[in-house]
Amino acid sequence: MPQNVPKIEWTEDTLRVRQHIFEFWAEQKRAPNLREVHEALDLDRRAIIQAYKALQLGIVITVDENTQNANLLKAPPFSSYPSQVEVYVDDEFHSYAGCASESIAISHMPPFEDRDVRLESYCICCLEPITITSKSFEVQSANPESVLMHVSTSPYDWNNVDMVTMCDSMNFVIDAEHADRFERQSSRRGVLCDLDQTKKFVTYTANQRMWDYHWPCQTMVPEMVIGVFEGLGCDVTAWKG
Repeated sequence: MPQNVPKIEWTEDTLRVRQHIFEFWAEQKRAPNLREVHEALDLDRRAIIQAYKALQLGIVITVDENTQNANLLKAPPFSSYPSQVEVYVDDEFHSYAGCASESIAISHMPPFEDRDVRLESYCICCLEPITITSKSFEVQSANPESVLMHVSTSPYDWNNVDMVTMCDSMNFVIDAEHADRFERQSSRRGVLCDLDQTKKFVTYTANQRMWDYHWPCQTMVPEMVIGVFEGLGCDVTAWKG
């Protein structure tokens, strides 16, 4: 998934596969495998994998293209493997979130509107627990109240291959002091966002995902992403060195 790739046009098969992935994951609490997509959409193996490749290029999913079964790793806001955020819906474990940023958007997905969503995470610095509750895309509470999101890689290093590095670098911290401690631990500088800024960052995607069947392809343009964070009032000095 290289950067600055021109937008591509989705085929109808790609749109159907994308919709099915989100609907299946929301209902079944896990990603579908090839057989389950085939049985739902009557597409053969090659057609499904081609749709996966297009969706990965368009920054919708992460698929391990080196596997013969095209293993789905991520379809943000969902992650197939344990991540830094556990998602509970109506007090029942649902899935892992793709990252701290995407976790804020889960309560805005159609299957979870008007339901209580609880995010169980931790401070990337000291691993102390962090709990955030939200409903219909509104944060209801945060414990501790000082929680921030820390982004430890520059957008220039996002999506060099896929979105895994980008997602891995978006984490919660207890406060700015803990963010500074983590930066010293990991020998890298980062950018901080409060929860309102984090919500605004994911709002465009959250308003499209599962709401608009024809939601267009996304692109990764580092300068544009940095401009968005700066426009939200985040200090992006670390990305402008």
